[in-house]
Amino acid sequence: MTDETGAGAACRDGSDRAQARIALSNSLPGSRAMHPVQLVRGVRKSYDSGGGLIHALRGIDLELVEGEFVVLLGPSGSGKSTLLNLLGGLDRPSAGRIAFRGTDLESFDRRALADFRRRHVGFVFQSYNLIASLTVRENIDLVTERAEQPMAPAEALALVGLAERADRFPAQLSGGEQQRVAVARAIAKRPDVLLCDEPTGAVDCATGVRVLEAIERCNRECGTLTLLATHNTAIAAMADRVLTLVDGSIANAQRNAQRKAARELSW
Repeated sequence: MTDETGAGAACRDGSDRAQARIALSNSLPGSRAMHPVQLVRGVRKSYDSGGGLIHALRGIDLELVEGEFVVLLGPSGSGKSTLLNLLGGLDRPSAGRIAFRGTDLESFDRRALADFRRRHVGFVFQSYNLIASLTVRENIDLVTERAEQPMAPAEALALVGLAERADRFPAQLSGGEQQRVAVARAIAKRPDVLLCDEPTGAVDCATGVRVLEAIERCNRECGTLTLLATHNTAIAAMADRVLTLVDGSIANAQRNAQRKAARELSW
């Protein structure tokens, strides 16, 4: 992705917190001196299917730190999406502890949990979830109007290479462009955590790489802790850490010695 004027400044000039993220992210991968942004201990999640319990997560222990890029790798049904939903406060665990900067999410009531999502978490899903009757700019404004220190829509769009599309409607964009708008919308509120659930699942390889470049740039320039769930093994190469989930458990965890750029990926 080509550089966009002012895009880096959109992250760096927003707050002291963004400055700290960038400095911390430069030390990754490998530093364990940092306090975790999120801490997961013994987390389990079960659902009653009517025919018995489905155990989606079977005891997850995890520390996630500033500026890290983590890929959750595994097939459908392995627990990736469930884990993202719990980390983002969209659901609660059946057992165990999830903490954000030292505070247990379990202590939050529904209102506090909604405020946590609004202030600290950005979501990118496989479906774009854009409002068809609103322009790209208006879709971003809708999410950031209650944020504390949001980017301007133009700045967020520049970060994903779509500054010239601000006044278009979603139907006037390609699928890949709509997904990049979804990334811009998620990062415009300057979240502490960016959660991406199969963001390339509905697009071809070339378009998927553009989407991943947008996510990669947000992670590197804003220092945002980023988790990306995928079944695509090729994407694992761009992560600091790769966690492979099987039947609700972390079957393997590895740290890449060097991250591969999104533009180097193919599948």
